[in-house]
Amino acid sequence: MSNAVSSVSSEIKEQQAEAARGLIFFLFLVSGFAALTYQIVWQRALFAIYGINVESVTVVVSAFMLGLGVGSIIGGHVSTLRIPLIPVFGLVELGTGAFGFVSLRLFNHVATHTVGVGILATGLLAFLLVLIPTILMGSTLPILITYCVRSIPNVGRWTGGLYYVNTLGSAAACFCAAIFGMRLFGESGWVMVAACINTIVGTIALMYNHWRKPVDRPLATSAVEVKQTSGLLPFPVGVVIASVGGLIALSYEIIWYRAFSFSTATRSWTFAYFLGMYLLGIAFGSLVAERICHQDHNANRQGRLAALLIIAGNLAAFAVIPLMAYCTRATRLPLITVLFVPLGVILLGTIFPLSCHLTVFPDEKAGSRISELYFSNIVGSTLGSFVVGFVVMDFLSTAEISVLLVVCGTLLGFIVLLWSDRSRAKSALALGVVSVAIIFIVSMSYDKTYEHLLLAYEAPGSFEFLVENKSGVIAVLPDKTVIGGGAYDGRFNTDPVRDTNGIFRAYALSALHARPTDVLMIGLSSGSWAQVIVNNPEVSHLDIVEINPGYLSMIPRYVEVRSVLSNTKVTINIDDGRRWLRRHPGAKFDAIVMNTTWHWRANVTNLLSTEFLELIRQHLKPGGVFYYNTTDSPEAQITGATVFPYLVRISNFVAVSDTPITVSKQRWLETMHEYMIDGRRVLDPKNGVANQVLLDKYAGWVDHANGNSAAQMIEYGDTIRARYKGRTVITDDNMACEWRE
Repeated sequence: MSNAVSSVSSEIKEQQAEAARGLIFFLFLVSGFAALTYQIVWQRALFAIYGINVESVTVVVSAFMLGLGVGSIIGGHVSTLRIPLIPVFGLVELGTGAFGFVSLRLFNHVATHTVGVGILATGLLAFLLVLIPTILMGSTLPILITYCVRSIPNVGRWTGGLYYVNTLGSAAACFCAAIFGMRLFGESGWVMVAACINTIVGTIALMYNHWRKPVDRPLATSAVEVKQTSGLLPFPVGVVIASVGGLIALSYEIIWYRAFSFSTATRSWTFAYFLGMYLLGIAFGSLVAERICHQDHNANRQGRLAALLIIAGNLAAFAVIPLMAYCTRATRLPLITVLFVPLGVILLGTIFPLSCHLTVFPDEKAGSRISELYFSNIVGSTLGSFVVGFVVMDFLSTAEISVLLVVCGTLLGFIVLLWSDRSRAKSALALGVVSVAIIFIVSMSYDKTYEHLLLAYEAPGSFEFLVENKSGVIAVLPDKTVIGGGAYDGRFNTDPVRDTNGIFRAYALSALHARPTDVLMIGLSSGSWAQVIVNNPEVSHLDIVEINPGYLSMIPRYVEVRSVLSNTKVTINIDDGRRWLRRHPGAKFDAIVMNTTWHWRANVTNLLSTEFLELIRQHLKPGGVFYYNTTDSPEAQITGATVFPYLVRISNFVAVSDTPITVSKQRWLETMHEYMIDGRRVLDPKNGVANQVLLDKYAGWVDHANGNSAAQMIEYGDTIRARYKGRTVITDDNMACEWRE
């Protein structure tokens, strides 16, 4: 009789749990959408303040992840308390939403007063700024797992299911941000959407707890109730699996993103689509783990399967970059190649839920133990970001890093396999031989990876020069074209007569300013512009700020520009341009020159927005000009004409100033006659006819500068304001140049 009553009670308990499961999973899915929205917006906001150089990016991302890890530990502790957990979840969501409403204002207030601090202080400040919301977000997984395990004691099922829906929601947030969110709402509006979502989720959770009185009682842990056999892995082994698995998965993400961003020229939507597909793979991997744990309760069999999934997952991940490269070359559609990302990560996505299932006993401490595994996974992921993204990339190529990761990942799988079943040594040996063969075959397909990924040029052949470091990928084509991050980044040429790179725009500085004695250049690239500017007869000193030190190893190879690195008038600073300006508030210049990259690339808003132009204004001497590339963007041109009262357009460059600008034909032509580079006159007397044709062309541009046509080479600000009236002015918030191309 007692057994029958117990059976009926167990069935009722399971029915109640299943009834609550749908709502809890839905709420956690929507919560994941909000959490990833915050991450995208907050990280971008902090990058705009602290810089997008690799050091700042690493510490900001690491701070965010560590906050989630601390939150998981706190959530695990809370889950052990004898308190109703659904209302706790609801209060956490309300708290996160409350912070979201004020977050951007808080970030701007704090960060604008601390922008000049060093890299370690930047990391600490970023960590403190996101500490409260990331703690709240990180606490929810162990809290909900404990609540679910109290009803049905199956750790893997609930961990896999909850991780699946939460990550699926995060992936959806990425796609929505790329398709319409950032374009329609901007940073402030999109983060408000997330805050409203948190508020709604928290309110529903509290209302559900009040009306339905969900099952939330301590779990009996008798062998009858526990749907999980003995033979679990020791908890320390689970910690190792979770941390190493996180390190490997995050490291793959870094190198995959590098390859995908190269093929897309790092357009604004590149990261959102890539991260969305990566999270989609993690989500479906968690779903696979949930199904395994729900249908199979044999721990030894699950251990063997987990080991095989780790091995197969790493082998699949190793093949992703070659598949992306060959698909890009074959289809000319790089967005299609991102479909390989979830296929490469789906098996890796099973590791965390299965490690939880195989090491955590489903009792009252389940949430606490899972929080420790989650923390280990986040620590491993953070280490992967730091070690691979910040250190290893300066020493190893993408192919070499991939081989290192696949070897480490497959070794982890074999260790788990032998630990789970030592009788399978012969099978493991055979599997090892097959794995080595696969690694060897796939490694050969890494040859000319970046040549295949380069979409902008048809069949470029082998690169003349290639450098990979933690700041990016730089390549030089046989025709001396420089490729930075997959996009055109200049060409080696300082000859205005044989002008293959629009170098006349650099020589035109003489026409814009009478005595540009002190000049700042943001961006070095091929060094061609720097060579022209520093040899201007009026320039006595040139400060250069360049974000990628790889250019310094490239320039000495090319005779046209190599002397710029040894020129005593040149000072080179490796830093983010916006960050450098903020850290040197007293630096003033007669001219600031910036050959800006394409206006549709990711984060270029930081160099075209009204906020950046106001920062530039603070560094101009009286009568100083800011001369920069708008890459023919109407939004960039109207933004310059809005912030500054005076503007002149020369080709796709504009010069802006607080004092009137008049293009001086006489000064331009006289300076061209005086120009010398490396002891040789720019206008070679032997080419008299060609020189005169060139100077007549310059003079004609100046003489016809009073029209109102965009086809004219020189145009003044009033006609630009009239032509582009009504166009969106670029701000850090609306990112109009990136998302509205």
